[in-house]
Amino acid sequence: DDDDIPQLSSHTLAALQEFYLEQQQREGMKTSQEFNQYSIGSIEEDWQLSQFWYSDETASRLANEAVTAAGKGGRIACVSAPSVYQKLKEHSSEDFSVCILEYDRRFSVYGEEFIFYDYNHPLNLPASLQPHSFDIVVADPPYLSEECLQKTAETIKYLTKGKILLCTGAVMEEQAAKHLGVKICKFIPKHSRNLANEFRCYVNYASGLD
Repeated sequence: DDDDIPQLSSHTLAALQEFYLEQQQREGMKTSQEFNQYSIGSIEEDWQLSQFWYSDETASRLANEAVTAAGKGGRIACVSAPSVYQKLKEHSSEDFSVCILEYDRRFSVYGEEFIFYDYNHPLNLPASLQPHSFDIVVADPPYLSEECLQKTAETIKYLTKGKILLCTGAVMEEQAAKHLGVKICKFIPKHSRNLANEFRCYVNYASGLD
């Protein structure tokens, strides 16, 4: 009897259709020639991994700052900061090199520039990453805890020749100074989705973010 067949409400059906349409559009973008694998959002946020992508404007500002700080022929490491890495790759014609250290293996699509990274093992890094071999390290620890910052700081200090650009919550200002000797900048980074926690940038050099 047709009366026994469960029916979706019109509201639920419309929401489901909208979801499938968005999914089809995303898949269509990924197969089109115009799709840019380095664009922010090409790999979707995974909130379970505490991933929140920067706005396009913020990613551009931080990428430009990293390029300027690294200098001609400079090397840039992005530690848990994939939005900055992606924006840097949009400027790949410029004279610098960059790698991404990230826990999320979806970013392995970026080939040899991807390095698997777990902040719980801060110095478990491939031999190809020589100590103090990067002109600047851009880092965004995934969690607002002193333990996460302290362990990520070990990685940062191992990699950098000196310059550090840290992005984390305003509540971490004291710990950032303690573990990395960085000071808060005037520039306020924004995310593509609004976060409940106030977010800030910190540096240990004269930057263009003030």
